[in-house]
Amino acid sequence: MAQDPFETVSSSSSSSSMRTHEYNGNKQVNSSSLSSKFPLTCWEIAGASGVVLTFALGLLGVYLTLPDSDYSFLKLPRTLEDLHILRDNLERYTSDYTIQVLVGYCTVYIFMQTFMIPGTVFMSLLAGSLFGVLRGVTLVVFAATAGASSCYFLSKLIGRPLISSLWPDKLVFFQDQVAKRREGLLNYMLFLRLTPTLPNMFINVASPIVNVPYHTFLLATCIGLIPAAYVTVKAGITLGELESIGDLYDITSIGTLFLIGLASVTPTLISKKMPS
Repeated sequence: MAQDPFETVSSSSSSSSMRTHEYNGNKQVNSSSLSSKFPLTCWEIAGASGVVLTFALGLLGVYLTLPDSDYSFLKLPRTLEDLHILRDNLERYTSDYTIQVLVGYCTVYIFMQTFMIPGTVFMSLLAGSLFGVLRGVTLVVFAATAGASSCYFLSKLIGRPLISSLWPDKLVFFQDQVAKRREGLLNYMLFLRLTPTLPNMFINVASPIVNVPYHTFLLATCIGLIPAAYVTVKAGITLGELESIGDLYDITSIGTLFLIGLASVTPTLISKKMPS
């Protein structure tokens, strides 16, 4: 809670000391409520292993139903050159083995989102290059939302010790912000998804820890990822013109995303200023 800036001079020293102890006490409470101990229990390890096994079986099923060929090109793209090679080879299979390509694409994308593996921007570009804008955006939003949801539930199961160790201060900050905005939490989560205020990876793993309800998380993710997905997928159609990933987001694109994000929190700001 904000302190009154017009306190008397005679009480400023003692009040400052009290506020310092109060802040430290609250921080210790928050940190202790968010912390957990390593190692993970056997059940938690079994749950995480089960998720990995499910993805592995999905990819194995796709591999076994494709014709015999050289699949050395099948690897996660890390550069635009890797992406070009992958796109050129997958184009040969997209028309005749559409289901396998779609299942394989979604499985890889969801796996990357679930376990916070960098590189989903290349997968979004690939969707635009292979499937066009409409189907590409639909595919990316579906896979990204499913992956974020999978990460949410996995983090709820075993993520507390990991995120408490990696981002303790950021986690306490996020918890405080969520607690302040309970009434307009959907708008706040939309703002976070639409703008680069917090990394999407952090939002996915931290949301269940700070008690963001899943229905709010799901709706904000599904809607909030559409603008960025559109920008990336559309760029994938002209993949040959991209010289670097930095070309995806120019000042205009970033400014547009921020304006959309501000629009998402405007109703909450207006409602707070209106008399009850």
